[in-house]
Amino acid sequence: MSDLTKRYDFALLFDVQDGNPNGDPDAGNLPRIDAETGMGLVTDVCLKRKVRNYVQLSGKDIFIKEKAVLNTLISNAYEEQKIDLTKDPVDLKDGKKRNKDGTAQGGEVEKGRSYMCSRYYDIRTFGAVMSTGANAGQVRGPIQITFARSVEPVVALEHSITRMAVTTEADAEKQSGDNRTMGRKYTVPYGLYCSHGFVSAHLANQTGFSAEDLKLFWEALQNMFEHDRSAARGMMSTRGLYVFEHSTALGNAPAHKLFERIKVERKPESEGPARSFEDYTVTIDESGLDGVTLHKMLC
Repeated sequence: MSDLTKRYDFALLFDVQDGNPNGDPDAGNLPRIDAETGMGLVTDVCLKRKVRNYVQLSGKDIFIKEKAVLNTLISNAYEEQKIDLTKDPVDLKDGKKRNKDGTAQGGEVEKGRSYMCSRYYDIRTFGAVMSTGANAGQVRGPIQITFARSVEPVVALEHSITRMAVTTEADAEKQSGDNRTMGRKYTVPYGLYCSHGFVSAHLANQTGFSAEDLKLFWEALQNMFEHDRSAARGMMSTRGLYVFEHSTALGNAPAHKLFERIKVERKPESEGPARSFEDYTVTIDESGLDGVTLHKMLC
């Protein structure tokens, strides 16, 4: 059960300066760009990774983490509940014989799913597919996030870089008197991106996602770039978080209509390509928000 009783829709504004916000491994790690429009893209997976990292730093446990063996974590969930998946099910409604040794079935799967939701923040937030290994089923998370798209076309710059060291003695012997090796680095000079997200009270009730969890999520969106610094990503910052709170679980207005109230435009005096957030102005139409409350958490 969850104490969340309202629907939320939100818009996240963030920018990058002299960095690569989300490289594409299928394109030599170039910044992701819509080939038809030139707009920059950042995937939902990339944004959720940053949220997960912040949540882990805050002390919460997460399921999708570096070097985690997911099937082992699923098996541990049954061991910690003292459910032996090598024996026939205790509940006859789940079958007299176990279908496959080491794999949950029937009501055991629901117990495993509930335990995983209570244990791991990212499962009860974003959902997860846990039908591998011991099988804890699937969870559809209450929070869904779209790709982020830049408000204007971006350009990907290619930089040549050099390395003054080599990795092996053999490489050193090949290069007489000069150990430099060449490489490439890609950056976006500047880009302002917008992503949209949705919070479902109905799905929160299924996963146990609470009001406290939601508070941590808002905190993560505002601060996640502060703990994700790297030379490759340049200067990334959250520039705006606008949350539309509905008065009911079903909502009081279509999400797209609410998002259309947020306008990000270039300032009239700004000439040439944008190079900072100061080149833009953000305006919001707050009239006629019947049953919807706008929270400007960061602007």
